[in-house]
Amino acid sequence: MSYNTGGTKVLWHHLMGQQGQWQVAGSAPEVYERELVPAVFGLWAPILIDLARPKLGERVVDIACGTGIVARLAAVKVGPTGVVVGVDLNPGMLNVARSLATTPDAASVQWQEANADKLPFADSEFDIAICQLGLQFFADRPAALREMRRVLSSKGRLALMVWCSIEQSPGFESLAKILERHIGLAAATIMRAPFGLADADELSRLVGAADFKDITVQRRVGAIDFPSVEQFVVSYVAGSPLASHVSQASESAREHLTEDIKFALGKYAGSSGLSFPIAAHLLTATA
Repeated sequence: MSYNTGGTKVLWHHLMGQQGQWQVAGSAPEVYERELVPAVFGLWAPILIDLARPKLGERVVDIACGTGIVARLAAVKVGPTGVVVGVDLNPGMLNVARSLATTPDAASVQWQEANADKLPFADSEFDIAICQLGLQFFADRPAALREMRRVLSSKGRLALMVWCSIEQSPGFESLAKILERHIGLAAATIMRAPFGLADADELSRLVGAADFKDITVQRRVGAIDFPSVEQFVVSYVAGSPLASHVSQASESAREHLTEDIKFALGKYAGSSGLSFPIAAHLLTATA
């Protein structure tokens, strides 16, 4: 099956003209906020906030905050008497976060560049620690969880989220396989990394080992929505660590990548765009 790839070429040329990596420069954080937050991450943020139950005047730390969608929602909940700090290792993400306004009746969010396993905060400084889709990426997960526990007060609460297995998300599973076929194993490995902590029992053990209590894990199914298959591929690549790998591939390889994805995800695409399921584990615990 063949497709008209002219529009896809324009998208690739527009978004891949500036290369980016996870320690990003150029446009990748802006693409992340503009394209990926609404389609992938933003829909889950209110769910995570509801689990964390922030109240007026409470102190919240959002670890691996990215461009800050969770931190800004928490700021509304705790109000101007509360405290919210967003922590991320990526200065580009934090620069975008700082550029986005919060509502007048919300807490003023502070943005802090730091490693999750070496948080620059005092013991018991926060009431709530939140981590949306960050734990699976940390080089030292146990140390990061111990740090979350350390900075929480004696009655503190933890709320975090990780994806379930990639097999439960056909769009990303297909993208990983097709990236391996046309771009290479390294790109496919990057695509599979967000799903690297998919076992609920392993997740619970990690959190319990950091001295958290009352651990509960629930599985929720949501959807990933993009205007088209082409926009899904190009936006996800341009706003992620895949950018440097795909930008170095030939134009033919990128075209084949998009063609194969369109074929693989045909049943999830229609007149209203592309929509495919994804599942997440949502964990809560107490200090």
